[in-house]
Amino acid sequence: QVQLVESGGGLVQAGGSLRLSCAPSTDIFSFNFMGWYRQVPGKERELVAQISKRGITYYAESVEGRFAITMNRAKNMLYLQMDSLKPDDTARYSCAARPTTSYDYWGQGTQVTVSS
Repeated sequence: QVQLVESGGGLVQAGGSLRLSCAPSTDIFSFNFMGWYRQVPGKERELVAQISKRGITYYAESVEGRFAITMNRAKNMLYLQMDSLKPDDTARYSCAARPTTSYDYWGQGTQVTVSS
């Protein structure tokens, strides 16, 4: 069973930065896509950023220009650099892995809280 372990969440003031990390238990390049989702209680889970094996990225409009998703194959890690954070970015962020056509593997998530 694939495991994904996130780290790096926390409390930050508006305008600050955080970097989230995700460690898969298997080769990160065994997945066609890796992504970061976020969820606020009472709302649907939102795809924040995604990166393909080829390095093609996608960002939600709400984070475009502020967040950056990267992969480090040598370290077998996925990252989400979050800059210029806003209170609306407060959510639980989860790493996800997509082997083929759907995100089948999920981490437990890490809480990000942005204070105003």
